[in-house]
Amino acid sequence: MKHSSDVWRLVDEKRQDFIALSDRIWSMPEVCYTEVRSSAEHATQLERHGFRVSRNVAGIPTALTGEAGEGGPIIAILGEYDALPGLSQEAGVAEQQPIVPGGNGHGCGHNLLGSAAMLAAVALRDWLTENGIPGRVRYYGCPAEEGGAAKTFMVRAGVFADVDAAISWHPYAFTEVMPPVALANTRVDFTFIGRASHAAAAPHLGRSALDAVELMNVGVNYMREHMPSDARVHYAVLDTGGIAPNVVQAHARVRYSVRARDLRGMRELLERVRKIAEGAALMTETRMEMTIISAVSNLLPNRPLERAMFKVMQTLGVPDFDTADLNFADEIQATLSEEDILSAYRVVGLPRTNTSLSDRIVPLDSPHELSPGSTDVGDVSWVTPTVQAHCAVSAVGTPFHSWQLVAQGKAPAAHKGMVHAAKTMAATAAALITDETLLEEAKQEHAMRLQEQPYTCPIPAGIEPPLWMSTGKV
Repeated sequence: MKHSSDVWRLVDEKRQDFIALSDRIWSMPEVCYTEVRSSAEHATQLERHGFRVSRNVAGIPTALTGEAGEGGPIIAILGEYDALPGLSQEAGVAEQQPIVPGGNGHGCGHNLLGSAAMLAAVALRDWLTENGIPGRVRYYGCPAEEGGAAKTFMVRAGVFADVDAAISWHPYAFTEVMPPVALANTRVDFTFIGRASHAAAAPHLGRSALDAVELMNVGVNYMREHMPSDARVHYAVLDTGGIAPNVVQAHARVRYSVRARDLRGMRELLERVRKIAEGAALMTETRMEMTIISAVSNLLPNRPLERAMFKVMQTLGVPDFDTADLNFADEIQATLSEEDILSAYRVVGLPRTNTSLSDRIVPLDSPHELSPGSTDVGDVSWVTPTVQAHCAVSAVGTPFHSWQLVAQGKAPAAHKGMVHAAKTMAATAAALITDETLLEEAKQEHAMRLQEQPYTCPIPAGIEPPLWMSTGKV
């Protein structure tokens, strides 16, 4: 492509800085809204490279932006840096070895995600400066993707309102334009308030909140037969009302994650779940309170951007993995089941091969199976044209949210995939800035989709970012 080689050269010039950043973030795994050190590392790196940094974005202490350039279109490059609980793991070891038992770990590769996004932003800024091209690149440091929906709150606060297009990526086992399929999702707490009493001497005076939680869960499980096959409902009991079986539990709380293909379907399914909760309260003569914690929208496709990114990938090729990379990936695959590996190929619509690291680009229209995850990038895609890449960083079949992915998070193969992602994003952004027709086509398609279904933020007014998650309390 016309400008790609220059942008890729600039990525390579800065790659070691951002490989080091990704390793530092890997070593400080911080979860949902606690990413204080990770956010500070990103802010420091942005300032060191001459970006204008804003902190406490949308009232979220660990959210930030960094902007560079003048005039022209504004291209957002989205980064993340949050980890997951319970996934502490030694790096470079193909067996489960927690560093801190029960500690956090980067089981979704967000240490790589934010670092590559910033590398792309810095390279793009350098390219704009070298060529005297008007345009602005804005890096968004986004915390709490794992359950906290920070981007949704940031969208609601208007921090993406002036963005012309947004680009991001996610670590993966294959290299492809990420299919714009992600489920709308909301996390909701259902709290039941009953009446305590002596479970033996006066059980008739008690009203069990724990019974209400159990009845609700049974009711939701019976509903599964009668909901869309691509919808998902999960729950976790947060408060059982105590540990004494001879006390009727006066309070109990369960958290539900309700997912559906789009916002309309998610809202309809949540209403059914709410009715089941009301029924459980009625049966147990308890009181029910429903509290929305967070929510994200489904992804909105943008075909012009997807084609542009795929063209970049075809020119760039795949990461250059070597024998040492393949040997470690073989060791990781030995810890997986054959079904893990076959399932990974089915998801992307490719036949199984014997290589443990993917050596090809998934075709743009490959018949993917539904991958029923959710992401707060979805809400960004409703307010500006958005495209994302998948880049291979791990052994094929590696489950996300697993110790195996954490073990690969500092490996040379992960670094190569991370740099590859930065090149893909930076070159796609350069194409958007220099090709007015491409940007206009992307905006026209985005406007057309909004005409069909206007955006409504899935988080109601008055619900604030759940910063209390950073206290460790639930």
